[in-house]
Amino acid sequence: MARRQADEYELQLLEPDLQGRQRASVQRKLDAAQSAATVLDRQIEASAALEAELWRDLWATPQAVAWERLGWTREVAQYVRWKVKAELGDLDASKEARQLGDRLGLTPLAMLRLRWEVAPDEVAEQRQERTSAGRKRTARQRLRVVDTEVAGGP
Repeated sequence: MARRQADEYELQLLEPDLQGRQRASVQRKLDAAQSAATVLDRQIEASAALEAELWRDLWATPQAVAWERLGWTREVAQYVRWKVKAELGDLDASKEARQLGDRLGLTPLAMLRLRWEVAPDEVAEQRQERTSAGRKRTARQRLRVVDTEVAGGP
């Protein structure tokens, strides 16, 4: 909106009839609109970066499995938008983010209300056991004898 206003003021400055105080007034309005547009652009960039970071963090939580099963992608997206606005100082957005956070099971009480439990990651535990068992082998144990005829050696 500020960008559009700045464009309109630029068009007004191109009019040959505009002179003196009127021209100076339009120039001041143009400067103010360009400044506002720059501030808004920077806020949008900052919000986008925060949203991307929060989105990534949320989808790494255990609750993300339930959200995906339930098809709550848009609800999570709404939460991200409200949460970022709240973090930037909007009190009303913080209220909305808190309510959406409860609906998404982001607090222990909300998880209890939704009857969700975080199960232990058995696959990760088994993977860790295998890698730790693999590390205990010595270099001598990891060596294999290779048939030189099959390997194409001398």
